[in-house]
Amino acid sequence: MKLDRDQVQHIAWLARLGLTEAEIEKFSLQLSDILDNFEILNEVDTSNVTPATQAVYLQNVFREDEAANSYPQADILANAPEEDESCFKVKAILE
Repeated sequence: MKLDRDQVQHIAWLARLGLTEAEIEKFSLQLSDILDNFEILNEVDTSNVTPATQAVYLQNVFREDEAANSYPQADILANAPEEDESCFKVKAILE
């Protein structure tokens, strides 16, 4: 499937990308090649393939929440540019 210049510009507009003329031509070819590859995949017979929600089934992906010792506060604040009452001092973002 060949994408024309207007289609590539529309895709770029949707993605909020500013493209040069050279990039439009380049992406037109690349996106067209990608769509051609999907057309090839559409020809594969998948009627005997059971649908899957994920490719690799994961089990027991959560670890136990265990309390552990933290670094001493003095070590954490050692590289702070400014400190105030044992806290990092930063510039105010909102007034």
